[in-house]
Amino acid sequence: MLCDRCKEREASIHITKYVDNEKSEIYLCEQCAKETGHIDDNEVFSFKNLIAGILNPNMQDLEENRDEVFKCENCGLTYEEFRREGKVGCSECYNTFEDKLSPLIKRIHGSEKHIGKIPKDKDKYLRVKRDIQELKVEMEKVIEDENFERAAEIRDEIYALEQKIGVNNNVQ
Repeated sequence: MLCDRCKEREASIHITKYVDNEKSEIYLCEQCAKETGHIDDNEVFSFKNLIAGILNPNMQDLEENRDEVFKCENCGLTYEEFRREGKVGCSECYNTFEDKLSPLIKRIHGSEKHIGKIPKDKDKYLRVKRDIQELKVEMEKVIEDENFERAAEIRDEIYALEQKIGVNNNVQ
C-alpha cells in the first residue's frame, strides 16, 4: 500500500485517530510520518526494541543477579548482550540461555515447541508421522518399566497409524 501523503513510497505506519467517536485512518511511509510529526526517530518500532523490552527484568531481579554472568561457550555472547540486541549469536545460545529463553518463547508463541506451518496437502501425513514418533518414544519407556501390556497396546496404535498413512510394515 502506498503512503497516503506522498503516494510514492510504501506505507509502513498505520495511524488510527478517534475524534468525537469519528474514526479516521491514515497510512504513511516512515519519512512522511517523521515530516508530519506523527513519529520521531526514537519511536520507530523495531523487533530489537520489542525483544529488549520483553527481556528487561525488573530492578529486583537485576539486583539479585548482578554478579551472575551467563555466557555462551561457543560464540561468547553474554545474556546481557542478547537482552540488548534481541538476537542470539549462534545455535548453542539456545542451550546456554535455555532457562531464560523458554519462558520468553512460550510467552511470545504460546508454546515452547516449534510446530511451524505445514502445507495443507501434507498436514495429515506429517501429524500422523509425529504421533508415531511420540508413541515409539513412549513404547521404549514402558518396555524399560516392563509394562508389556501397555507396550503391546502402543505397538498396535503405531501399526494402525502406519496403515493410515500407507507405511508397509512387516510385523511378525
